[in-house]
Amino acid sequence: MTRRTITATRHTTAPVEAVWALLSQARTWKDWTTFTVSELEREGDPAPDGVDAIRRFGFPMYASREQVVAFEPPTHLGYTMLKGLPLREYRSDVTLTPSDDGGTDITWVSSFDARSADGWFWAGFLKFLLTDFSRRLAKAATRTPG
Repeated sequence: MTRRTITATRHTTAPVEAVWALLSQARTWKDWTTFTVSELEREGDPAPDGVDAIRRFGFPMYASREQVVAFEPPTHLGYTMLKGLPLREYRSDVTLTPSDDGGTDITWVSSFDARSADGWFWAGFLKFLLTDFSRRLAKAATRTPG
């Protein structure tokens, strides 16, 4: 197994609080991603979206399940995948950093253990996905009162 790490970054003029409001609440993901399903299966601590929350994202016929493992408002959300992509030890960490212009720098880092035969494919797929997520999040946050 080889550990693969993928990073996507984006800047938005929206303040950290506006970005966090969208990122940290599972129910809002369907508003800014292409998902039609974004919900909590189990609340975490602090309620509802904190550590140990189980979230479902995707579509009616297919959805992934993720568990929140880090919840540090308003700058850090970490989660692991319980079901979804065929990846071992998948983890994502999203860090929001206030920038000098009053906006936010979004850094989305995901890592997983991959077989050498298909690791390149999943790394490319995740790079595309995380880049799209960070772009959509940055854009949606500019439309959200912060």
